[in-house]
Amino acid sequence: MSRPAESIHSDTGLPLCQTPDQFADQLRHRNAERITGELTIPARVGKFAPFPDDLDPRLARALISRGIKQLYSHQATAWSAIQSLQHTVVVTPTASGKTLCYNLPVLQAALQNRAKSLYLFPTKALAQDQVAEINEINRSESLGIRAFTFDGDTPGDARKAVRTRGDIVVSNPDMLHQGILPHHTKWAQFFENLRYVVIDEMHTYRGVFGSHVANVIRRLQRVCKFYGSEPQFILCSATIANPAELARELIHAKVSAITESGAPQGARHLLLWNPPVVNHDLGIRASARSQSTRIAKSAVKHRLQSIVFAQSRLMVEVLTKYLKDNFDHDPRYPSRIAAYRGGYLPTERRSLEKRLRQGEIDCVVSTSALELGVDIGSLDLAILNGYPGTIAATWQRLGRAGRRQRSAIGVLVASSLPLDQYIIRNPEFFLGASPEQARIDPDQLLILLDHIRCAAFELPFKEGDRFGKQDLSEMLSYLEEHGILHREGKQWHWMADSYPANSVSLRSVAEGNFVVIDTTDGEKRIIAEVDYSSAPMTLYEGAIYMIQSMPYQVEKLDWEGRKAFVTQTKADYYTDAIDYTRLKILQNFESQAHFRYQVSQGEVHLVTRVAGYKKIRYYTHENVGYGKIDLPDQEMHTTAVWWQINPIALDQAFASRQAALDGFLGAGYAMHVIATMRMLSEPRDIGRAVGDGQDRWYASLENSGRGTLSDRSGQNIDPASLEQFTPTLFLYDNYPGGIGITNPLYEIRTRIVADARNLVESCDCACGCPGCIGPILAGDEQGRSSAKESALTVLSLLSNDES
Repeated sequence: MSRPAESIHSDTGLPLCQTPDQFADQLRHRNAERITGELTIPARVGKFAPFPDDLDPRLARALISRGIKQLYSHQATAWSAIQSLQHTVVVTPTASGKTLCYNLPVLQAALQNRAKSLYLFPTKALAQDQVAEINEINRSESLGIRAFTFDGDTPGDARKAVRTRGDIVVSNPDMLHQGILPHHTKWAQFFENLRYVVIDEMHTYRGVFGSHVANVIRRLQRVCKFYGSEPQFILCSATIANPAELARELIHAKVSAITESGAPQGARHLLLWNPPVVNHDLGIRASARSQSTRIAKSAVKHRLQSIVFAQSRLMVEVLTKYLKDNFDHDPRYPSRIAAYRGGYLPTERRSLEKRLRQGEIDCVVSTSALELGVDIGSLDLAILNGYPGTIAATWQRLGRAGRRQRSAIGVLVASSLPLDQYIIRNPEFFLGASPEQARIDPDQLLILLDHIRCAAFELPFKEGDRFGKQDLSEMLSYLEEHGILHREGKQWHWMADSYPANSVSLRSVAEGNFVVIDTTDGEKRIIAEVDYSSAPMTLYEGAIYMIQSMPYQVEKLDWEGRKAFVTQTKADYYTDAIDYTRLKILQNFESQAHFRYQVSQGEVHLVTRVAGYKKIRYYTHENVGYGKIDLPDQEMHTTAVWWQINPIALDQAFASRQAALDGFLGAGYAMHVIATMRMLSEPRDIGRAVGDGQDRWYASLENSGRGTLSDRSGQNIDPASLEQFTPTLFLYDNYPGGIGITNPLYEIRTRIVADARNLVESCDCACGCPGCIGPILAGDEQGRSSAKESALTVLSLLSNDES
C-alpha cells in the first residue's frame, strides 16, 4: 500500500524541496545561527581516457554493453602501472570507479591465462557486492570467468568447488587467516596460479586490526613462495594522508600510488552545525541527537533519501526509534526508516542493503558499518550525529551521499564533546586539514608472536628465515622451550596439539562472539550477535537491547557459554552502562622531572569493571533508576604516559585533594582531546584515567559521575581519605601490549599540555562545560574554585613555565 502524496511541508507550509540544493538553501535560511561553517564543492567534470590498446576485445565489448565506453583517467593510469608489474594503490574519493581499476587487469589475466586472483574485503557485505559486480560483467559477454565468495557463510559442500574452480576468490582477512592459510595444501592449485591479490578498503586496516592483517599478508606471501608464485598486489583506499606508506607496511614491498581522480562528481554542500546553547551559565547545548533527528525528519518529509551516522549501536537504535515513531507508526504502510549496524544477522543486513538500493527506505540510521563502499544506491543527504573522530572518516561518511554524480548535502552535527566543539568552533581547521595517517605496527611483540605460531603451523621455519624485518632465532627458541615447536637440524616444526589460528582474533584481544537469543514465545531464536569487547556494556542482566528500535530485556547472561537470553518488552527507557578503570604502574621506561611535576612513560596493568547501569527515559533523557552489574573484570597490559604533580606544589595550589581531583579530571579530559588530534588517531585508540599513583583506588570515568572514587569493592571513598590520594593522570594505549602510540605521545608531551591549556582558556563558558573539560558541575555557592579554574590550575602546574 503506497503512502498519500504530499506537496506541502506539514511543519512550514512551504513547498517540498525537489533537490538537495534547494534543501541546503532552506537549511541555511532557517538555521543560520547554528551553522558555524560551510563548504560548497562545485561539480567536477570527468577526465577520460580511451580503452588501452592491449585490453582484451571481449572485455571491451562487455564494458560497452554496460554503458562504459571509456575509462576515467585514474583507471587508465592504474592499468598502465599494473601492466608494468608494479604493486599499486589507488586512492580516490567514494564512488569514483576504483573497482574497475582492479577488475580490468584481473579479468584480463583470467581470460587470457586462466590466472587466479584473491580479493580481500573487510566485510562480507562488500564481498557479496563484488561478486555481483563481476557476474554482471561476466553475463554481458559470456566471459566464462568464475567468481565465488569464500567466507564463514560458504556451505561446506561448495568449498571444494571454490578452491578448485574459482578464477576469482572473494574473501576477507579473517577467513584467509583461519580458513585458507592453515589448509593451504587443499589450495595448492590456486596458490600455484595466483597472479593478483586485491586489498580493497585499505584504510580500514589500521591499528591492531591492520597490524594483524599485515602479518597475515606475510604468511600469505610465505605460502605463495612455497608454491612458486609471487602475486602482484592491487590496493584501494578512501582518502588518507599516507596511502603509499600504509600499503608498503601492509604488503612489505614498494608500491606505486595513484591519487588523482578523473571521475566526475556532483556539487556537494557541507554544513557544520552546532546545537544551540540551552544553559548559558553551564555552557550546555541541545543534544546532537535532537538536532540530527530534526534534520532527518525534515529530509524525509521533503522526500530526500538520507543516511544518519551515529557513534554507537545504542544511539543508532535510539535515533531509529524517534524517527520510526514519526513515520512508521501506521502498520498499513511499508516502513520508511531502518537501522543498520553490526550485530544484525547477515540475512537481515542483505535485505536492508537491497531495499536501500531500490529506494524503498527513506532514511537509514547506521554506525560506521555503512561507511565503507557497500552499494546502497543514490542518497541525497548524509547526517553525522557527532564528529567521527577523524577527518578521513568524516569525509568517507559524507561521501555516501551524492553517489552517481548527483548533488548532495552533508551535515556534521557536533555533540558537546570537546573534540566536536573544537572542530565546530574552528571550521577552518576541519575544512583545511588533510586526512589523518593510518598507523600499524606489525612487529608489536604479542601480535608478531601470534602469527609466527600460525606460520610455523603452516610451514616449517628454516634457520636464517625472516618474518618481515624480524630475525626469528630468539622467538623460535622461545616457542621451542615451551613445547610448541620442535627443532630438527636446521628446521623448526609445529608439534603442539592446538590449532593456533583459532586462538588468534584479528579484530580484538578475546575471541568468541555472544549470541542474543529471544525466548519471548517460549522458543529459542537467535536474533543478533555481539562481539566480546562490547558484551559487558550491552548484554548485562537487566539491559535493554534494541533491534530496529524494538526493545528486548536481557533476562540471563551466560558469560562462559557466550549467550544472552532476552524477551521483548515495552519499557519506556533504555540503559547505559557505568564503568570504572584502575591502572597500576608496572614499569617506568623513562621519566622527565621538573620543578613542579614529573611525566613518565612505561608499562601499566589496566582493569576495567562494569559496575552498574542507568535507566534513561526516552525523549526526556532523565535517569529513572539504576542497577548493579556483576561481571568479570576486563584486564590487559599496555603502555601509558602519566603525569604527577609534586605534593608540595599540589597542596599550595589547592585547598583540598578533592578540588585537585576535579582539576585532574577536567585537565585529563582536555588533554585526551588534544592527544587524539595531535596523534591523528581515533578517540578510542587512546584511553584516559585519573588514578592514584600508589594503586589504592579505582578512578571514575566521566560517565559514572565527576570526582567520585571508589575502592575495589565499588564503595565510595570517604572524602576525608582523599587527602592521602596522589592524583595521577594517565593517557594509555588502548590495546593489549600497545600498538606504538605512547612513545610519540611522550615525545609531544609538552605540546599536549600547552594545547589543552589553550583549549580550556579559550572556551566561552564560565565554570567548565562539555566543550572544554567534560560534564563537570560548576563551583558551589561558597565561592570555591570552579572546575574550570581547577583544571587550568592543574594544566598550569604541568606546564614548563614556572610562573
